[in-house]
Amino acid sequence: MPIRTFAAAAALLLSNAAFAFHCPNDMKKIDEALAKNPQLTAEQMAEVKKQRAEGETLHKAGKHQESVDTLAKAMKTLGVQ
Repeated sequence: MPIRTFAAAAALLLSNAAFAFHCPNDMKKIDEALAKNPQLTAEQMAEVKKQRAEGETLHKAGKHQESVDTLAKAMKTLGVQ
């Protein structure tokens, strides 16, 4: 039983680490897309910048799944994969 508990804990930690590394990549993609001056409305641009900043804040707070979800919204608006 202890081995299963250890394995489950290790899997949880590794999945959290994977999200932690995902956030900076998403932020970089957003920054690169913004540097190309995308054709967005003022409202869309403001929302993307807000989501980008919020995603970074969540990442720094260790809330990686929330960060990935927030950054994904900005990436969708920008048409970035």
